[in-house]
Amino acid sequence: PYVDESRLGAVGASYGGFSVYWLAGNHQKRFKAFIAHCGMFNFESWYGATEEMFFANHDLGGAYWDKPMPQSYDFSPHNFVGNWDTPMLVIHGGRDFRIPYTEGMQAFNAAQLQGIPSRFLFFPDETHFVLKPQNSVLWQREFFRWLDKWLK
Repeated sequence: PYVDESRLGAVGASYGGFSVYWLAGNHQKRFKAFIAHCGMFNFESWYGATEEMFFANHDLGGAYWDKPMPQSYDFSPHNFVGNWDTPMLVIHGGRDFRIPYTEGMQAFNAAQLQGIPSRFLFFPDETHFVLKPQNSVLWQREFFRWLDKWLK
């Protein structure tokens, strides 16, 4: 076998970060650790804060105040937080206007308030991407440190 199914982690950035948050509430004990980078956590708060309304309207199908509300909002990760039980590293840039850092803060706080091992890695001077060399090194070190801690 190429994969040890008892030591699986899930990682993702942007839409992948959303996917990680969603998986955290729906994975049925399959994963042992999560890493979410710049992911959408709460569709309603994201809709009102993003600078990229095309994606908000296209991907979600409209505003949360529309009647009826687009069905996509039913799948917002924040709706499944009560099922979270797996360690999570949340990474976000302070200058990310596509998916504002408050999405990551909400996810981190949700994990913390439930006593789930979690960490928030915040880069105040980065955007949706971590591009500064010193920050990229820190990002990589923390990324692999988290996986080593929870998957080895």
